[in-house]
Formats: sequence, C-alpha cells, structure tokens
Amino acid sequence: MCLRFLKSLLAGVLFSASCAVFAVDNHQALLDKLHLPEGFSVSVYADGLPNARSLALGDNGVVFVGTGKEGKVYAVTDSNADGLAEPHRLIDSGLAMPNGVAYKDGALYVAAINRILRYDAVVQHLGHPPAPVVVYGKFPEDKHHGWKYLRFGSDGKLYTAVGAPCNICNPGQDIYTSLVRLNPDGSGLEILARGIRNTVGFDWQPETGALYFNDNGRDHLGDDVPPDELNRWTTKGEHFGYPYCHGGDIPDPEFAAGKKCADFTAPVWKYPAHVAPLGMRFYQGGQFPAAYQGQLFVAQHGSWNRTEPQGYRVVLLKFDKQGQVVAEEDFISGWLDKDGTVSGRPVDILAMPDGSLLISDDKQGLIYKVSYKPTH
Repeated sequence: MCLRFLKSLLAGVLFSASCAVFAVDNHQALLDKLHLPEGFSVSVYADGLPNARSLALGDNGVVFVGTGKEGKVYAVTDSNADGLAEPHRLIDSGLAMPNGVAYKDGALYVAAINRILRYDAVVQHLGHPPAPVVVYGKFPEDKHHGWKYLRFGSDGKLYTAVGAPCNICNPGQDIYTSLVRLNPDGSGLEILARGIRNTVGFDWQPETGALYFNDNGRDHLGDDVPPDELNRWTTKGEHFGYPYCHGGDIPDPEFAAGKKCADFTAPVWKYPAHVAPLGMRFYQGGQFPAAYQGQLFVAQHGSWNRTEPQGYRVVLLKFDKQGQVVAEEDFISGWLDKDGTVSGRPVDILAMPDGSLLISDDKQGLIYKVSYKPTH
C-alpha cells in the first residue's frame, strides 16, 4: 500500500517536472522575442488552453479562464508554487462564447452571449464541476460583438456590456451598445451608459473608485481613424458617442447628421486606431516598483484590418497626480515582427496575490506570468 502510494507520488512529481520542461522548451523561442523593462521577466504560466481569453481569480489560487469560439471554461492552479500551473481542469464546454468570468463568495460566474451562468462551490469540485445555474438569460443572441467581459464591482454587483451587433449601425433597442450592471441573482438590471461599440475590458481606479473601460472603434474609415478609446464612466445615462461620433471629435460619415460630438462624453485617452484594447488592470500589487502603483496595464489584442498591423502588445498608461492619463508606453512588445508576422495576441490581465501579473494569449492558447526582481 505504502509502496504503491510512493510510486504514485513519484510519478506525479516526474509528470509535473516533465510538463514544466516541455512548456519552457516549447515556448522559449516565443519568450525570447518579448521585450520588457529592466528587472521584469516573463514566463509561461499555463499551456494547452485554446483561445484563452478572460481571467478571474478564485479561492486557493485557482485561476478561471474563459474562451470565445472554443466554447469552454477552464481552471488552472499552481499548487506547488513552482511558477507553472498544473494541467487544466475543464469546468464546462459547449457554451456560446463564454468569454467573461468572475468569482465571488465561492461561485464562478460565466458570461456567454445571451446569459450569465453561476457554478456554485466550484473550487471544491474542480474534478466534477457542478451544473450551472442560469442567473440571467435575456441578453441579445447576436454573435457580432456578442462576447462579454464580466467583473464584480465594489458594490457587489455584476458589471458587463452589450456591444453593437454590427460594425456601424444604430440598433433599435437600448440594451445594445450599453454598459450594464445587475445583482448577483440576476435581478435589478440597470443600463449605466450607452454609445459604446464594443468594450471587452474595464477596471476601477483604486484611488477614486472610478470605472474606466476600453472601447474598440469602428472599422473601414482608414488605417488611422478612428482611435480606439479609454473612457471613464461617471454618471448614469451617459452617452459615449457611438454611432454618431468617434474619439470625441470625429463625426461618423453615415450617422452624424444632426448630432454634435460635444454632446457626448469624450474619451480620456485615445489609443492608435485598430489596436483593439481589451483587458486592463490598475496595478495594486506589492511586487513591482513604486512607479507602477495605480498605473494602468492594457492588453492590445492587435489590428486585423490595417495595412500595416499594429498593437499586439501590453502597454502602460501613466496617470499624473491629478488623475489624468499623460502617456502610453510599451510594457511588453515582440509579438509582432517587423515583417508583420504575429506570434501572440494578449487578451486579459490578472493581478495575482504575490504582485505578479498573468496575461492570456488567445492565439497561442496560453497564459504568461510577469514578475519583477531588482537588478541591483
């Protein structure tokens, strides 16, 4: 009995070690391409996660991973703290673009296209995940900009968004192009803002509690127009311009007649066009240098319809003491080669308890871990 247990334990250790070696060797060429500021390093945290997109941290260090077209939700854990997660656990499959994941009070919440699902006591049952409970099932079923980001606010409510079912149009229902929140049980849905084409990332500024969100601009106006946006929501009923105005001051050639851009809320920062800013996190950890505290990391998924591709990086947005964005600079680059070859597409960013950051990549189907150690 004891001998059998020791053999099993040894086999598990060897399996874990062999997986770690495989992950490092398999992706070393990719990691070698990536450029970070001095003192920072990047490694592969989890592999074998096709179309890995949004991330959420559960209890006991469990990280939940949503996907898009893959239709699956995963859980990964680095239980031995060696910097590499063990092989993933499948939480569910056959879902309609379950991009958004959030965790609260022992339950995992998953946002598919038209509904939000809840998996109770999921961390205690990773081997045999529970059947989901439908929390809310009345969102539109459009696939175009249908995938959703999902987070809990400090008010304990679920926040998500409903994108435009098109590149450029004026949908007839208020629920489209909206930022919304609802109670964890699915009641009390509120439309907080409209005029938002497609946001798949938002976070709250730690000093002010203000909600910031990214918005991907419309296509087919040119390589450099309109800019993608970082917006700040402050008042229920705000309108951020779509489809009438873009970037705060660019009238839409099809829908701007009779409208003034000044009547809509302008972005607080303009990204380059088509970089597709998605997941974002204000840094609050204790591992990175003090200069990063309260600053905003943003995953730019990358352009798909620009003559010369751009994006495919993680940037740092710098805020001044007055709370204004004053600069955008590369934090991780190298996924886009000079010849236009793309080797990775960052999607979401998650802060870990030790102050490191996890970054998902839906092209490679993996999660990176970014750490910092002083060089002197």
